[in-house]
Amino acid sequence: MVLPLPNTPRAAFILIILISTVSSQVDWDFCGTWQHGRGSLNLNINLTTGCNHMLISANENSLSISGQITAQCMRSEVLPLDQYGLHSGEESDFCLYWEPLLDQMKLQIGGMNLTLCWPTGLPDSCCTGLTDGPKSPTALYGIANTTIKDDPTAIETRTFYNFTGDLTSCKTLCPSVSQASTQDNMNCAPSSEVEMKEDFKGQIITSPIMKGVPPESATAVYLPPSLKQAAKNHSKVVCTFFKNNSLFQDGHEKGRILNDVVGITVKNEVIKDLPEQIRITFHHDVIPKMHSRKCVSWDTRKDPIKVHWLGDGCETLQKGANHTECLCDHMTYFAVLVQLEDKPVRHLLALTTITSLGCAVSVISCIVLIIFLCRKRKSKEQSLPIHLGLAASLTFLNLLFFFTGILANVGGEGVCVWVGAALHYALLSSFFWMGIEVFHTFWLVHVVFYPSPKPYVWNLVGFVLPAVPVIVLAAVGDIYGLREVVPSDDVSNPYRMCWMKNNSKAWLAHYFTTMTILPILVITGMVMLFLVYREIRTRDEWRQNRVAFLSIWGLSCLYGTTWGLTFLDIRPLSEYIIFLFCILNSFQGFFLMLRFYMLDWMRKQSGSSSLGSTSTGSTRQHMLQEKS
Repeated sequence: MVLPLPNTPRAAFILIILISTVSSQVDWDFCGTWQHGRGSLNLNINLTTGCNHMLISANENSLSISGQITAQCMRSEVLPLDQYGLHSGEESDFCLYWEPLLDQMKLQIGGMNLTLCWPTGLPDSCCTGLTDGPKSPTALYGIANTTIKDDPTAIETRTFYNFTGDLTSCKTLCPSVSQASTQDNMNCAPSSEVEMKEDFKGQIITSPIMKGVPPESATAVYLPPSLKQAAKNHSKVVCTFFKNNSLFQDGHEKGRILNDVVGITVKNEVIKDLPEQIRITFHHDVIPKMHSRKCVSWDTRKDPIKVHWLGDGCETLQKGANHTECLCDHMTYFAVLVQLEDKPVRHLLALTTITSLGCAVSVISCIVLIIFLCRKRKSKEQSLPIHLGLAASLTFLNLLFFFTGILANVGGEGVCVWVGAALHYALLSSFFWMGIEVFHTFWLVHVVFYPSPKPYVWNLVGFVLPAVPVIVLAAVGDIYGLREVVPSDDVSNPYRMCWMKNNSKAWLAHYFTTMTILPILVITGMVMLFLVYREIRTRDEWRQNRVAFLSIWGLSCLYGTTWGLTFLDIRPLSEYIIFLFCILNSFQGFFLMLRFYMLDWMRKQSGSSSLGSTSTGSTRQHMLQEKS
């Protein structure tokens, strides 16, 4: 948006000088290096309303920010900085930002952004023109290399800095909205207050129209009648319209918050679970189709000084490339988040269809296989309990995966915490049973003079041991929940499933559990296949093509080596590999059932009437039949 300027260069120059002068009087920042010890570090906050002074001090263990400088913000607490990732060292760089027109204060330290005072609407009075007072004595611990608005002030280490301000009417510093452009109005957040009377029937509030902006592009908020019943102690609703505030860009690593943010509050009340949703209409720049967008709200309860954007409680309606409507059942700050880093998945509909079909077929196949194996329990076959354990774990895994999309859409985040944990357990249990199959084959082939471990040992390893990491991760929290997979052909309609969340903690848990066990399973399975080949290649049955194929293919399904396709994400072949991965692993239960039935049929054809020999020596000689 271009601001129409007077025709004469002199007038334009004067206007630029005036704008920059007002900006320099309002925005303020103080930066320095905190020289501290190696022990635990704390942040002391003690802020009250008024316009007297602001004291920034530091010692060996604490950085303190106190004084009377804010219009509405009052805060007094001590925060341990190690919980925000600041580890002990000898020094930490920091910057303190103060925007009086928003009554907003933010501390940036050690790469973290901590909000000390939340932004509000335009206050009546502002504490501006902060000036440094008398210098404090130098010390070993304190603040060094200080700057005020990028201007160097001191190199030596001092214990404190004391600033005094001037009380000014905020309206004189903020241009009239109707006369200001977007750039002028960047630090001014106009507010609208609505009185909900007894006959309140809902109301629409629109953001002020700035100069040069068409009226239809204004942000609009619809307050439903149910809000009157939800607000028990107060009847005034305040809507604040923010624009281009850098604070709101924090809290989401893989997306960008669009320029407009709306804050909807009722004083000292938490409004949630409204029967009729609040409707917020945003108009923005055109968003390319390869980027998805969704409505998010600021969760101020999770952490009082860090920004957390969540999609819970809001529905997203895309009215066009530059028009988004948010339907939310609670009150806080709202915005539109554009996903930047997540790559949309090609052919997602086809992949989910194949996977769902494969899971359904595998569930039925595994149940049939369990019945088939149970009928063979009269035999003394050592492998039978292991085959049953693998079939049971695959049944549970495929059943959960088949319903995960339905449960995610019906139950949301609350249900997905439990379903995601159960799905992770089922996957780990299946991997453990596949590993047991590999180990047991090795035992039968090479450890022929010792009996195989008892079935209860396999049950402990296959069913109990996988639950340990899942319970630990569930206790840690913020790992299992709702996951969205964005399709490339329709980024506005992501596939929702219950699994691990898309955050750094969940990814770390995924790599330390699933992606640690999987390569071990695949490598040992391939080694075992080689040993099997070397052991039986001279047998007469091996020379028959169908026997050779069924043996290797069946053991591949048994050992889980098909899951190794995960590591073959080679760019030219990635699409073919992911289709092959989905087909082979979703139909794994069917292939296992087919293997057991085919080998049983082949034994009957050759005159064998039992599942296999019970002698250890015969097991080694006829290993394939024994493993069936």
